[in-house]
Amino acid sequence: MITAWDRVTLAREIERPKALDYIENIFDDFMELHGDRNFGDDKSIIGGIAYLDAMPVTIIGEQKGKNARENIERNFGMPNPEGYRKALRLMKQAEKFGRPIITFIDTPGAYPGIGAEERGQGEAIARNMLEMSQLKVPIICIVIGEGSSGGALAIAVGDRIIMLENAVYSILSPEGFASILYKDASKAKEAAENMKITAKDLKNLNIIDKIIKEPESGAQNDFSAVIAELKQYIITSINDLEKLSKEELIENRYQKFRMMGK
Repeated sequence: MITAWDRVTLAREIERPKALDYIENIFDDFMELHGDRNFGDDKSIIGGIAYLDAMPVTIIGEQKGKNARENIERNFGMPNPEGYRKALRLMKQAEKFGRPIITFIDTPGAYPGIGAEERGQGEAIARNMLEMSQLKVPIICIVIGEGSSGGALAIAVGDRIIMLENAVYSILSPEGFASILYKDASKAKEAAENMKITAKDLKNLNIIDKIIKEPESGAQNDFSAVIAELKQYIITSINDLEKLSKEELIENRYQKFRMMGK
């Protein structure tokens, strides 16, 4: 039996497909856009425009590296405020031009450095959540690896929330939870079981809408099957959501988050 801690370990594997892998295999003609028009370009969040078959879409993803050098360049997938502000700039652009938004979530959390706090990390996360709740275009959010804390929530307010089977999604890491609640980070395995962070747990709690199956050993071992199921679900979801009026879209999104966990 695969435990919650096993899922955490699988979600963190260096070989696990990253946001760019999904973008390159699901979409066509991806054009990356850079910068928040205020401070700089955060490489831990990538974003841009692409085609989903013939449909123009905006894509935003938290990007980890596949080796030590890439992880340093990508800040281990931990965004700074300028990353979230870049994401928001692109989401508002998508709303202006009527493009659906797809986000890929894979982060151990927002970067907790002094500079990030000085530049308004908390405000940037909260602003994204507020703005995403009111965007008048379909939003599909996909947890592909780790989805931890406000670092994940900042790009996870959507109409459909999808998780890969071995992904995890939680208020903070099991180590952080154990340190706070048990005063002992070594109890992370116990914390993972109690936190209800797996895709199955969250589907049962009505937090997520869909689980994308993957091999027990990880999505990288049958990536083409994972991609095929995920792409079809994205297309179907967008087609369904585009039948709604803008007012219905926003109201349904509001009610979705009001009813989570009930």
